[in-house]
Amino acid sequence: MEYYLTLGILLGLSAGFAPGPLLVLVISETLQHGALAGVKVALAPLITDLPIIISSIFLLQRMAGFEQIIGVFSITGGCFVFYLGVESICIQKVSLDGNTAAPKSLQKGLLTNILSPHPYLFWFGVGAPAVVQAMDISHSLPLFFIIPFYLLLCGSKVLLALLVDKSRSFLRGSVYIYSMRFLGACLLALSLLLIRDGLGLLF
Repeated sequence: MEYYLTLGILLGLSAGFAPGPLLVLVISETLQHGALAGVKVALAPLITDLPIIISSIFLLQRMAGFEQIIGVFSITGGCFVFYLGVESICIQKVSLDGNTAAPKSLQKGLLTNILSPHPYLFWFGVGAPAVVQAMDISHSLPLFFIIPFYLLLCGSKVLLALLVDKSRSFLRGSVYIYSMRFLGACLLALSLLLIRDGLGLLF
């Protein structure tokens, strides 16, 4: 039990604070629309990852050609993240009053996570083998890995959204615009990495 608990904690923390499209999107949405928007993005893995977990465990022994599938997801995700980056760079003026509607924040988070290869690579390469191994010992044992993993994965991003929201009052005028453009440039760079990784998996 201690082994799987420790594994879930360490992997959850490292994944939660690891640079990536979802982390940048948490910051971007928080700056544009407030903490609630950032929290919605942070919680996206709780919705998108369940089918990945189930399919990765079920298909663990039947993964012929799976690298190519991940490659397609990676390229598609790279294109979507590229669009988000352009959107951030093109921002001219956005209200920071905390009441700005952000009806698409959760959708953006869901699409970003679904189209990213990272959850697939993690669950097929690390998560599913650990769960299958734990299930051989006890059917309840995988929960000691999965629960702390997602508590820390999403919790760390929620914490980041709350911290970033506190700094919004200092990000007025040109400072805010340049912050958003910097985040947009980060998303563009990440999109190119996703496309590169996807092409590497396809060829």
